[in-house]
Amino acid sequence: MASTATETPTATPYRFAELHVVRAERLGPTMLRVTFGGQQLAELTSGGRDQRLKLFLPHPHQDTPIVPTEAGEQWFTQWRAMDPDVRGIMRTYTVREQRRDPDEMDVDFALHGDQGPASRWAANARPGDRVTILGPAVADNAGVDFRPPEDTEWTLILADETALPAVAGILEWLPATTRARVWIEVPHPEDQQDIATPADADVTWLFRGDASHFGGGRLLDAVRAAELPTGAPYAWIAGEAGTVRALRRHLVNERGFDRRAVTFTGYWREGATEEQLVAEAVAGADPHRAE
Repeated sequence: MASTATETPTATPYRFAELHVVRAERLGPTMLRVTFGGQQLAELTSGGRDQRLKLFLPHPHQDTPIVPTEAGEQWFTQWRAMDPDVRGIMRTYTVREQRRDPDEMDVDFALHGDQGPASRWAANARPGDRVTILGPAVADNAGVDFRPPEDTEWTLILADETALPAVAGILEWLPATTRARVWIEVPHPEDQQDIATPADADVTWLFRGDASHFGGGRLLDAVRAAELPTGAPYAWIAGEAGTVRALRRHLVNERGFDRRAVTFTGYWREGATEEQLVAEAVAGADPHRAE
């Protein structure tokens, strides 16, 4: 569920890499950062912003995820055909940061109350735990959705905690000449993060309370009540699917945003488990959108 404002590359060179946990750090009540390492990280890169990758996790009875890494372009077909209780648990995550010397990659996990397989794995991650990722080998790749048109005069960013790593990456990437209005909804004040950005960014944090009771509406109400800048806008929206759709409708139908200048992605859906969403994505046979 995404719409990009400009063309993205048609070919996306990805490579598998076998990694291990280096360390885990709690960022707040809801967010946990896991740092991965491994020699094969040297073959991967990141386009920054909202760069996504595929993360494969082992089942509780496994030491390492089972993934058909040698299948080339047929990896997804072969993975789908495997027993769900055997094949690696596949999720889509944002690259929070990738570093060299040593090669490390940070991935931030939002720990939801439903405690799905990925949340459980992250909460119990220990140094040495093994995972597999499918990530980009070139920086300009189709795993980056934040692509404002050249005529953009200001940027609007709307997100909940699941998209917080992407928002941080975007804000760090924006040039100093960019005007940005940003609203981020998180469960608790302690989930707020200090995000450095060279951009002229006005960031508003919204706090809703218990992470297990989303309820929706707070982010939408804040944007509806806001006075937005004039000029050609570009909007990037990510988070709970229903709220994302409502925000997009508001911007297009009530604010007059050009549909082509709105990028929107549902990272999760209230009332649906992680496994239900992955099953829907797999049924649609789109390996790059299996959230």
